[in-house]
Amino acid sequence: MTQSYIFIAILGLNALPIVSAQSAKSITIHQEIEFNATPQQLYDALLDSKQFSEFSGRVAEINREVGGAFSLFKGHIIGRNLELVPNERVVQAWRVVTWPEGAYSIVRFELKPQGLGTRLVLDHIGFPEGLHDHLAAGWEENYWSLLKKYFH
Repeated sequence: MTQSYIFIAILGLNALPIVSAQSAKSITIHQEIEFNATPQQLYDALLDSKQFSEFSGRVAEINREVGGAFSLFKGHIIGRNLELVPNERVVQAWRVVTWPEGAYSIVRFELKPQGLGTRLVLDHIGFPEGLHDHLAAGWEENYWSLLKKYFH
């Protein structure tokens, strides 16, 4: 519950409209992926405009500060950084531009060192109904497979 208050406070400070991103019936995407990259390498790839554009093959503009806006995949995904813990965690208010106005979901990337690599734990909540399968497949196609190639 505390996280919800922090989330609302951060959004209020940034004057970002939002539809409730979590409820008791919220659908969640939970994925765990292993990478041959350090937590710092993954953190940087997720938050550096140049690296994100390189691994995804599409333009990205990312402000690396808490409250900073981002635009990914040529503006198809937009949002703001809610929490940044260097090399450990990225939490974002995240939306596809075709979603209803003001509808944002929450994306949380946890980076956990594992051997010589990293286990990335993704939790994506609060997205519009009916999009679970599409979004789950999109994470694999537009993030994980491309990041694995990038860090081969």
